[in-house]
Amino acid sequence: MDYGNAVVMPGLIDAHVHLNEPGREEWEGFVTGTMAAAAGGVTSLVDMPLNNFPTTTSSELLKLKLASAAEKLMVDVGFWGGLVPENAANLTILEELLDSGALGLKSFMCPSGINDFPMTTGQHIQAALPVLAKYGRPLLVHAEKEQPGVKSSQVDKDPRLYSTHLESRPNSWEQEAIRDLLDVAKDTAPGGKAEGARVHIVHLSDADESMQMIKKAKAQGLNVSVETCTHYLAFSSDNIGDGDTRYKCAPPIRSEVNRKKLWNAVNDDFFDLLSSDHSPSPSDMKLPEEGDFMRAWGGISSLQFVLPATWTAGIPHGLTLEKLSNLWSRGPAKLANIYSSKGSLEPGKDADIVVWDPESSFVIDENYTIFHKHKLTPYAGQTLYGRVITTIVRGQHVYQEGHHATQPCGKVLLAKSTS
Repeated sequence: MDYGNAVVMPGLIDAHVHLNEPGREEWEGFVTGTMAAAAGGVTSLVDMPLNNFPTTTSSELLKLKLASAAEKLMVDVGFWGGLVPENAANLTILEELLDSGALGLKSFMCPSGINDFPMTTGQHIQAALPVLAKYGRPLLVHAEKEQPGVKSSQVDKDPRLYSTHLESRPNSWEQEAIRDLLDVAKDTAPGGKAEGARVHIVHLSDADESMQMIKKAKAQGLNVSVETCTHYLAFSSDNIGDGDTRYKCAPPIRSEVNRKKLWNAVNDDFFDLLSSDHSPSPSDMKLPEEGDFMRAWGGISSLQFVLPATWTAGIPHGLTLEKLSNLWSRGPAKLANIYSSKGSLEPGKDADIVVWDPESSFVIDENYTIFHKHKLTPYAGQTLYGRVITTIVRGQHVYQEGHHATQPCGKVLLAKSTS
């Protein structure tokens, strides 16, 4: 086929997505989530172990999720398992979870907001790393650490002000968590008792001390990687209106100065990959009428928009197609250990391809079809460059000019046991 001057490149791989099935299909689900992914040029994604119910913290619960996904996937989907105190104290559970095909584990160093996914400490993480080293798989960590008195200091402040939310999760939360995490991650260095494990920091928002600590850890040989998200590169707190809870997420979107520092880090090859952290919910959970940042659900709906949103935000910063592909295809494929079959266009690999026009603009308005189950998103009203024309998964056209394949074409991506 002749696509003229359009860009043909490896399909995007989003390693940080909450599809919420089973148990919370009213939030998203495999059908709508993977349709949105296909429409956005995402050919593979990795589903997080929480926001679905029950959370994916054992082999049995992973099998439940696999059964839920059957014959629903428009793109290929892998799965992270969850690290929580219960299975950190019983490493047999972790081994069985990894034996069942989980691509790695995810944990929180602060309350997750989901009751059956409790937070982990540095001790829990340290106990799990040798198991991950045995399997050669990563641990993904939400690195925020609550500080006494911070939230209580916000009680008397206006909850409709974005600044109230921002001040309730200062960048010092990220810094404290990352400092503790990197101390544990010393075990991943050559010769360490967890050599072969990888500690991956998800959705970095702080562009100051956190970034410097991660740079130092990498230079010291620790097996550490890091991502940021499109919304941290596209938006800043300077432009978020009072009560506009579409922008609430954790860690929070920070200042314009911080956003520019994140782009400098992108250009300096600091980030190993980008992700969406697509975390949708029913619109009423965002409290759009009340505009209460302190009570609204914290999560941004964005899976369908990450390619054009990253490209549009990156144009003023000199983002190249090569860097875009490295951050959205090669990097996440390597994190998930699927680079042998995905992440680049090479002989013998899956023909996962996105065809898109970087010069074609569109507006996300009432005439634009959003395939997410719920349409509330901070990208509404935005003019974006980078229209997706065609998405191909393993040689099959799954999306073409607004239309999806008539049958699901995706498959599950399970890790092969290396224990």
